[in-house]
Amino acid sequence: MTSRLPALAALLLLAGCTAAPTPRPMAAAVPADDNLNATAWVQNAVEHDLIYLQTYRDAREHLAAALADAQWDALTPADRTRPVRGLPPAVVLDVDETVLDNSPYQARLVRTHAPFDQASWDAWCREARARAVPGVVAFTRDAAAHGVKVIFISNRDKALDEATLANLRQVGVPVAGPDALLGLGTTVPGCTAHGSDKGCRRQWVSRHYRVLMQFGDQLGDFLDIAQNTPAGRESAVKPYLDWIGQRWFVLPNPTYGSWEPALFGNDWRLLPEDRRKRKIESLRVELYRNQ
Repeated sequence: MTSRLPALAALLLLAGCTAAPTPRPMAAAVPADDNLNATAWVQNAVEHDLIYLQTYRDAREHLAAALADAQWDALTPADRTRPVRGLPPAVVLDVDETVLDNSPYQARLVRTHAPFDQASWDAWCREARARAVPGVVAFTRDAAAHGVKVIFISNRDKALDEATLANLRQVGVPVAGPDALLGLGTTVPGCTAHGSDKGCRRQWVSRHYRVLMQFGDQLGDFLDIAQNTPAGRESAVKPYLDWIGQRWFVLPNPTYGSWEPALFGNDWRLLPEDRRKRKIESLRVELYRNQ
């Protein structure tokens, strides 16, 4: 039987009609990457650098007054195990996103659509090529020049101490003495550490120094958090709000931190799509009420 399709097509053309085009397959939806905007902001927004400059410049302006006040201390009562009287002064800084900018590592994860994993993080740290965040070199050098010990408390594993110290020296911050860096796993006699909490290491510092200021991008850089929920985090920091910008200097980190798992019950066993759903559910679509 001869096909009638060519004849039908000819009739349609004569009538000024054209056959419907063949449907094109729908393009697959581009999967959302929750860290894309955050990492792009860290690396490209001038505002990011200005916040860091502003923070460390403010700290330099407060340093002399803190140094002159013999009772000035930036440790909570839970971390202060020895009176400050007679102790030499120190400032305490977190390392990652407080002194060193690790956004290239985050950018690699975004570009390769890969999740964080310990092996790739350790490899990045061993490269020892992170840049210093704006303002930190000038501040720490100024502190050291005034006889203030600069101490870094990091949750990088102690196995990374050598690479971390090399990176810190390379960017130009002062690193003096074996107690300059207290990494994760540092043993503190008489204190049992819980996970990555820094409380024991802050207690070690309290036995030897009067702490003028603390710097970090996570609440855990300043105090241990008993309950890592949005309400628990707010409650933990509430007694110290007057310290912000004078004893505690908080830096922005939209790419990672304990704030994130607080939104999905700290349950990393959840599938990525379930964690993302919980984070979306945490978003407020109504205006805040005046408090």
